[in-house]
Amino acid sequence: MSRRAVVALVAVAVVVVLVAGLAAWRLLTPDTPIARALSVVPADTSRVSWTDWTGVRRELGADLTADSTAEEVEAFMGDAFGADLSAMSALGTSAGVMQSELGISPATLAWELLAQSPDGAVEVMGVGDDVDMDDIAGRLAALGWTEPDEEDGVWVGGPDVLTGVGQGLTPELQHFVLLADRHLVLSSDQASYLEQVSRVVSGDADSADGLADLASGLGEPLAAAVYDGAYACEHLAMSQADDDARAEADQLVEAAGGVHPLTGFAMGLLAGGDLRAVMEVEDADDAPGDADARAQLAAGPAPGQGGDFADRYSVQEASSQGRAITLDLQPHDGEYVLSDLTSGPVLWATC
Repeated sequence: MSRRAVVALVAVAVVVVLVAGLAAWRLLTPDTPIARALSVVPADTSRVSWTDWTGVRRELGADLTADSTAEEVEAFMGDAFGADLSAMSALGTSAGVMQSELGISPATLAWELLAQSPDGAVEVMGVGDDVDMDDIAGRLAALGWTEPDEEDGVWVGGPDVLTGVGQGLTPELQHFVLLADRHLVLSSDQASYLEQVSRVVSGDADSADGLADLASGLGEPLAAAVYDGAYACEHLAMSQADDDARAEADQLVEAAGGVHPLTGFAMGLLAGGDLRAVMEVEDADDAPGDADARAQLAAGPAPGQGGDFADRYSVQEASSQGRAITLDLQPHDGEYVLSDLTSGPVLWATC
């Protein structure tokens, strides 16, 4: 074989390896913003709230920058609330003060994810290339946070520091980690929990892969809630309702053919106003029947909520794939379906 032929063969082999490697990377890398955000929170996370602030600003036609005033940011938050796009945010009362004092806020954040576990909670904030992390660090130092020895260490504040910055700031902003290379700002009311999250970010601890897989089924929501099975079965269950509502629910579930316990639940509001719910069951063989039953329940009476679900939205489609059941819903004008149905009782999400 000639030298030229050998070189050509090697080149082809290199291309094949690169393509295979790229394919494997895509398979291993979460493919939506919310799933990628979940890849940096601890494996025992049970509840997540997500807001895609870039998407929300686009949806509302909001023209905000780092130079926008606190009043402009608060007006934007009012518009977001009116569109049911800020209900999942932990920064609702904090936005104006954050903008003026901390140099970041929903006016400039790419996205926000609040992850809660039995050990603690972390606010994960994605920032764009145009956000100056050195400026944020300087502001924290000037406002009383103690600078860490390591660049990716914890900026220690506390309730007294937070109170001194301004009114209305969420306790989750007491301590910070700034990760410029990852375009992330982490905050929590527990410095020790931030250290635990940092180990996940560095790859030294497991992340919430199960919730990330579940959230991928939502696509790219502007706002969403994601729960593990234990949380969903406790907080969405009909046990939250009174005796009469529970009795009615039992009859409706039986008439629909019965349902199986959930191992995960996610609901997200999409661009344009449509809503998607994704539920997982333990056995894929149960998913098609559950999809039919839950779609029937989602179109009928809403015991514990009052009235009928049809008063709030229309069911556009119900489907299943593997263990996942998907309901696509179209909220009626003026209905706050995401914020109303991410706490129980929700009949069609019952276990």
